[in-house]
Amino acid sequence: MADKHKGQCFCGAVEIEVTGEPAGMGYCHCSSCRHWSAGPVNAFTLWEPDKVRVVKGEEHLRQFNKTENADRKYCARCGGHVMAGHPGLNLIDVYAAIIPDVEFKPGLHVNYAETVLPMKDGLPKMKDFPSEFGGSGEQVSE
Repeated sequence: MADKHKGQCFCGAVEIEVTGEPAGMGYCHCSSCRHWSAGPVNAFTLWEPDKVRVVKGEEHLRQFNKTENADRKYCARCGGHVMAGHPGLNLIDVYAAIIPDVEFKPGLHVNYAETVLPMKDGLPKMKDFPSEFGGSGEQVSE
């Protein structure tokens, strides 16, 4: 049986479960993610949609779309951010902080051209996105 990991919003009204291993992990430095996360960088975990399930409080989930690229979901009770669907990628970003028992092993930085917090960690730094995700595929230096 695949590993299951539970997560929840800030107040606990919404609970999710992710199964197995994420498709990818990393950091996003774009201004949208920074503003949404209220931090200088956003730690993401990407999952195939069938590996993410809301197990409690779905009625409290609300969605905000600034662009067509991200279906950002949050709890209406506490405002806690839960996940963001990325329809063009067919992946769901479950914010790394809400699934604490999933070991965070980042593989790259995306949108590093927009960074406000340079990070020297030896990981690839993509100017925008990898080419297979519609970006330039261009790497920038640390």
